[in-house]
Amino acid sequence: MRRAPLLLVLAALAAPLSAQHTFAVGDSAFLLDGKPFQILAGEMHYPRIPREYWRQRLRMAKAMGLNTVSAYVFWNVEEPNPGVFDFSGNADVAEFVREAGQEGLWVVLRPGPYVCAEWEFGGYPWWLLRTPAVRVRDDNPDFLAAVGRYFDALGRQLAPLQVTHGGPIVMVQVENEYGSYGADKVYLGKLRDALRHAGFDVPLYTADGSDEVPAGSVTGALPELTGGYIGNAGRLARTYHPAGGGPTFLAEFYPGWLDHWGEPHQRRPAAAVAAAVDSVITAGASISIYMFHGGTNWGFWNGANYDDHYQPQPTSYDYDAPLDESGRPTPKYYALRDVIRRHLPPGSSLPGVPAVPSPIAVPRFPLPERAGLWSLLGPPVPAAAPRSMEDLGQGYGYVLYRTRVARAGSGVLKLYDLRDYGVVFVDGKRVAELDRRDHQDSALVTFPHDSSRLDILVENTGRINYGSRIPDNRQGITDSVTFQGAALQGWEMYSLPFDHPARARFRKAAGTGPALYRGTFTLARTGDTFLDLRGWGKGNVWVNGHNLGRYWYIGPQQTLYVPGPWLRAGANEVVVLDLEDGGTRTLAGLAAPILDQLTPDRNLRHP
Repeated sequence: MRRAPLLLVLAALAAPLSAQHTFAVGDSAFLLDGKPFQILAGEMHYPRIPREYWRQRLRMAKAMGLNTVSAYVFWNVEEPNPGVFDFSGNADVAEFVREAGQEGLWVVLRPGPYVCAEWEFGGYPWWLLRTPAVRVRDDNPDFLAAVGRYFDALGRQLAPLQVTHGGPIVMVQVENEYGSYGADKVYLGKLRDALRHAGFDVPLYTADGSDEVPAGSVTGALPELTGGYIGNAGRLARTYHPAGGGPTFLAEFYPGWLDHWGEPHQRRPAAAVAAAVDSVITAGASISIYMFHGGTNWGFWNGANYDDHYQPQPTSYDYDAPLDESGRPTPKYYALRDVIRRHLPPGSSLPGVPAVPSPIAVPRFPLPERAGLWSLLGPPVPAAAPRSMEDLGQGYGYVLYRTRVARAGSGVLKLYDLRDYGVVFVDGKRVAELDRRDHQDSALVTFPHDSSRLDILVENTGRINYGSRIPDNRQGITDSVTFQGAALQGWEMYSLPFDHPARARFRKAAGTGPALYRGTFTLARTGDTFLDLRGWGKGNVWVNGHNLGRYWYIGPQQTLYVPGPWLRAGANEVVVLDLEDGGTRTLAGLAAPILDQLTPDRNLRHP
């Protein structure tokens, strides 16, 4: 069993990183202060964790025996509008890195600009899609100019925090799993050079699946591996690098997996995960556990996959990780802690596992106030044909498309390139729901009289974050709408980004159709809880102004995580957007999440 690298694991765990250090890539090992160093990393994403909990999550990583935290940087979080950078609050990546260093953890930085991550648009800002000339993930001058500005802004935040300047950042990744997408070495080289221009002077690396390393690697960056499914993690780690070819770093080892709406919650057994990690450490390879702690896709930040159909991801990014969505250690956490402890030098020990306060339950409470969706409409944007969400200057949320149909009649209403979920109304009455997941883009519709009003409420349920469709990610109705084969003209479009839903005009009155509902609950003491959305339909929830994310009755996720720091003693305000007409109008907070409960999809046409 190889012991030498683990000596430096203990050194990293012993104290905050305050002294000057060196980090280099040797012939067969990483070198920290000139000595072999085995990276034992865990992936965490600062925007998926409430800032108030960053330090607690980092301490949990240290207590499991990790010496490094690996972290994506999300471009769309840091530059929400062109040229407008916001590194404050939960977007303060530099503070996250500083806190990691203060807790004795090194940092492997993954700035993309593409990150995948089951995150909206793979981390790209939505506004890149406004200009047809911009093609993402490509040797495109307009795209690369935007990347350069982003990297330079990131460098001003993070370059001083590299190990070469006394900070904890030891390596930076170029792009992310590019070999699964393309093989353009010119493009990769320009990204490498842009990172260097931004001031990143620590070793660079790429990360790809074992069959994709040749396409995804670039001169000047150490090629490393992702994948590492249970059973082959050790084999990959042992066989990739020949002697003298550089250290082996399994940059993504998956202890769990991601979920999709309408599909079973993914789980992987703790014993098998622990055995695989043990084999990697025994082989002397470095490893990053993706995810050590997944966290939450707050608001509208979830992404989507597209294989043979569209697969949006839910709000929870629990990932069946060692640390669950709310930061609590699981049996998998303790199994991996035992593995790492067995590899420590004799007489050494790990820090104690920090105590985590128990979640609280909130008794069921009503939401008696209502604001119908149509009452929220502002001035429309008129156009002959439907416009995409991006053309309307909107990134996330919903758009209401409205027109009038000249003649009464029945026939097929067809939406070309619906992105992603549409509710169809005729004269205010719901007549159909169309779901991109099931390739639904048409319905039989009757217009009862001349000049009937047609409303189509369209939701962006998450831009695609992986695969060849990444550049084709415009949202809303992206082409045309036809009835009986003829294109409908004369549209009005209403943007509904839901930035401030609590400002709606609520009334204590019943009604039908999509609406916002508001209520309050009172706490004597605060703590984490999980809002029970069973009995509701589809929408989003805000608590004290924080957008907790999406819910959907189909599951598997049936609760939304509410962090204790976002609550307060006394009254707490809850606003729920629900696209459905009926169902319960009460909520409760549970002391444990429900992430594995599927409910039959009433709209599914092809079971």
